[in-house]
Amino acid sequence: MSGTEGPEPASAPIGLRLLPIVAIAVFVTFIGAIVVAAATSATLGFDFLAYHGAAVRVLEGQPLYDPTVQQTGGFGLFYYPPPFVLAVLPLAALPGPVAVLVWTALMLAAFGAGVALMPVPVVVRWLTVLLAGLSWPFGYAIKLGQVGPLLFLLFAMGWRWLDRPGVLGTASAGGAIVKLQPGLLVVWAVLTGRRQAAIIGVAILATAAGAATVLAGGPSVWFDYVALLRNVSDPIATPHNFTPGAVAYQMGAGAGPAAALQLTVSALAAVAVAVASRAVAADASYLVAVVASQLLSPVLWDHYAMLLLLPTAWLIARGHVWAVAVPLATSTVILPIVPAAAYPVAFGVTMVAVLAVAWRAVPRERSASVTLAA
Repeated sequence: MSGTEGPEPASAPIGLRLLPIVAIAVFVTFIGAIVVAAATSATLGFDFLAYHGAAVRVLEGQPLYDPTVQQTGGFGLFYYPPPFVLAVLPLAALPGPVAVLVWTALMLAAFGAGVALMPVPVVVRWLTVLLAGLSWPFGYAIKLGQVGPLLFLLFAMGWRWLDRPGVLGTASAGGAIVKLQPGLLVVWAVLTGRRQAAIIGVAILATAAGAATVLAGGPSVWFDYVALLRNVSDPIATPHNFTPGAVAYQMGAGAGPAAALQLTVSALAAVAVAVASRAVAADASYLVAVVASQLLSPVLWDHYAMLLLLPTAWLIARGHVWAVAVPLATSTVILPIVPAAAYPVAFGVTMVAVLAVAWRAVPRERSASVTLAA
């Protein structure tokens, strides 16, 4: 499993040679079953239809948001930053059912492209496809028409081209346009001295924000967005939320202790990003920031966990095969017995593992640099 490119040699064990076939078969079987079941029950693209509806409203000159909404999770409610509607506008001309199918295909393609771009050995990429096929968070994201696969592609782009300011800045800005939390990667770029990437990212965000403001009827769209976020961003009492505080609350903790836990975990995630940006290799600290960007979200849906496939691949590529347990802990085959706590624990364990593995590698990397210099 050394190296990041090229097919497995013909002398590789038969298990490795069969891995692509098994990965594709499992992926098609499980994800295909989820998509077909959702299409049959008319629930495919539940969340995407909210994006589609928002784009249609904008074209018709109607408000983008309903600032009176009090709780997230309802059908047809759009909670995303105003610039995100720009990405959905090309599909607004299509009827909803047709647009859902196109979007589903695009999200599957985005995931495939993201896997292909990950700077890991080919065998790890196929293993990632296999794990995605078994992953309930990934299958659920596809079922809902969620943006997780798009974020997966953007994060993979940033990971592969960390030292290309244009790509890193574009990927970071793209993530923040889709959802606010990935904007943390712009901060990470500043912390790691990638200021050109940060400037490019900020410029793209400003341009997209300006275009969305004009298209959506003026600055009032941002006031509506802020009002909506204030109403639907309760990290403790939001139903079906998987933040550490929300899970503790669901398990019987009081609102005060649950809020304290949530604040503590958020602070630790921010500290982890700051420490990683200074203490470990760039690829590891980038992935720590990716995980933290989700942990810092006030609402952590279960399908967000599909993004843990990225740091899982990084860990496996470095010989830590145990990391397959992260996506398998929330797999479709054991869904009925997966406790709510599995989701925040999976995020926390993955972030700590990446930081710890990278930290341990620092002395060896420094020793190798000294040897080469000598």
